[in-house]
Amino acid sequence: QLYAETPRQLAFQATTIAEAEAWQVALRAKLRELVGGFPKEKCDLQPEVLETREFSGYIRETVQFKSRSHSVIFGYFLSPKHFNSSTPNPTILCLAGHGRGVDDIVGIEEDGSMRAEWGGYQNDFALQCLAQGYSVLAIEQFGFGHRRDAVAHQKGGGSSSCQPSAGAALLLGHTMVGWRVYDAMRAFDYLGTRPEVDMKRLGIMGISGGGTTTFFTAAIDTRIKAAVVSGYFNTFRDSILSLSHCIDNYIPNVLQYAEMYDIAGLIAPRALFIESGTEDTIFPIEATRFAVNKAKAIFNCFSADDKLGFEVFEAGHSFYGVGAFEFLKRAL
Repeated sequence: QLYAETPRQLAFQATTIAEAEAWQVALRAKLRELVGGFPKEKCDLQPEVLETREFSGYIRETVQFKSRSHSVIFGYFLSPKHFNSSTPNPTILCLAGHGRGVDDIVGIEEDGSMRAEWGGYQNDFALQCLAQGYSVLAIEQFGFGHRRDAVAHQKGGGSSSCQPSAGAALLLGHTMVGWRVYDAMRAFDYLGTRPEVDMKRLGIMGISGGGTTTFFTAAIDTRIKAAVVSGYFNTFRDSILSLSHCIDNYIPNVLQYAEMYDIAGLIAPRALFIESGTEDTIFPIEATRFAVNKAKAIFNCFSADDKLGFEVFEAGHSFYGVGAFEFLKRAL
């Protein structure tokens, strides 16, 4: 009832491209505010390569750089071996969902060994991007894997520190969404320091909690040319509001201004691909279909209906990646 009684003050209502562009400026500014805002000044990245390893078909660099003066981002930069480094390559930022973190999307088992084949609910999608010929930066999201607190580290496995960290963010007037989005934006700054990266052909991809960050980063950072959101896109009404979710999903007051499909409109006329499983119990498929149709109206206003892709697959909460890579070939 409260949802129905709460008007979305910045819901999409434009009828011309000029009106739609003005609406984007207003909603994007409000969204930046709602997620807690970003630092006025950027700190020096201070990038480092910690290790370089060669595998069959690719090179993996373990890297780190600073997002804020007190926050170090850990990740892996993956390069196809056949790639001519003198020519910039389209590059995808990959963001893992809840679980073991970034290692789980680059084929690294908990004991440090390499998986023989793609696995887990995330299906090593960073390696799948690599296999498609893209350069890849896979970073650890705050609260996951290498960036968990000591208590979660001790528990091991897929334990995260989302609860205390996201709670602290809310107490400070911030959000975990905002913190992770800013890390992703700084990751693109880092990619700008690497000559082998084509900064005009940047993509972003994530599933579940990584899909959340992917979605909001693409809505805010217009450097991104194409985004793939797996296992997240829905309506707030039918998912985050109605079902039990990790606290890292919550953005105070967002429903006073926009639904999820309105926010998707901030990506238009850039490319957005959404994939969802029919058995995904935390992001119900019928609500996803409804939200995609609402987003289509916004993309149509920009004459960009071909820039919104959608694939439904017969499975649960997992990465599929069939139509997504065909879509990226056209978009990047």
